[in-house]
Amino acid sequence: MKKEIPDYVDFVVTARKYKTLLTKKYMNRKPWVESNPYDIQSFIPGTIVQILVKEGQIAKEGDLLMIVEAMKMLNRIQMPFTAKIKKIKVSVGEKVPKDMLMIELEAVE
Repeated sequence: MKKEIPDYVDFVVTARKYKTLLTKKYMNRKPWVESNPYDIQSFIPGTIVQILVKEGQIAKEGDLLMIVEAMKMLNRIQMPFTAKIKKIKVSVGEKVPKDMLMIELEAVE
């Protein structure tokens, strides 16, 4: 029976080179993706209680978009900047996980 040789990965710290093994957890991690400023995502899991905007509406910075109930608290989701509501991807009563796309925005001419 042949012994399997692990794959070592090089990394450099302050001009010194080291070799290490990567864990399965590290190898299976979710890769980082730059966020899109025109996507409103859920920051915690919860339930949509109220949606206060409609598709096609222009919302100004600070306007209230929706209310999400999480951990027995009502969380207000506000508009980060002035933009048009392109698509609402959730409905009242829907349970949303963390990082789910709830609203798509588009630039205002």
